Amino acid sequence: MRQVANKWSKFTILLKHSGVAKHIPAMRRYSDSGLRDMLHRYPFVVAKPFVGTGGSRVVKIQKTPGGYLYHYYGKKCHVHSWNELAAALRRIRGRHKFMLQQGIQLTTINGRPIDYRVKMVKSRKSWKITAIVGRLARPGLFVTNLCRGGSLLKGTYALRRTFPSKRVKGKRDTMRGVARTCTFLLEKHYPGIGALGFDFGIDIRGRVWIFEVNTNPH
Repeated sequence: MRQVANKWSKFTILLKHSGVAKHIPAMRRYSDSGLRDMLHRYPFVVAKPFVGTGGSRVVKIQKTPGGYLYHYYGKKCHVHSWNELAAALRRIRGRHKFMLQQGIQLTTINGRPIDYRVKMVKSRKSWKITAIVGRLARPGLFVTNLCRGGSLLKGTYALRRTFPSKRVKGKRDTMRGVARTCTFLLEKHYPGIGALGFDFGIDIRGRVWIFEVNTNPH
């Protein structure tokens, strides 16, 4: 079964489809100038490696009145100058290629961010959605990965905890529809893939976003 690890490559394909692109947060390759620009545009920015799983090396960055705040592996670090921030991020990045993604203010349950994994598996030449689950971040973390202490919830239950019942079906249908379109686009470009995990988030206004696509979903 084919696997494609590079996040940037997959998003490059998906961004060409206008219907999918509107669900993808603004992003660019990492650079200090790019980060500075995005911090002016958005409440926070997420930096993540092109290749990586389980929330590894993912950093949340935001401006504060006294400098900058970055969240990394459950720690919140405040720095007073741009140079301090850039140096800290260089240490985190090492030699890895990184991307920047517009930060999305996710819906929460008891103050903990929640996102959703939609899993699709190919069986007998056709794709089927085999799971839609919510992933609730561990208290104090912004990443929801289970290996970082996140909790698994049934997708519909999680949606009902964050939206009125009459809106739940629409959110599920949007995630399912985007996942199917993405699957068609990715399989066309990467023949041989057989399973996909789509990570969706829903912001506090109810807009559905896609954060990542995994070709080796758990």
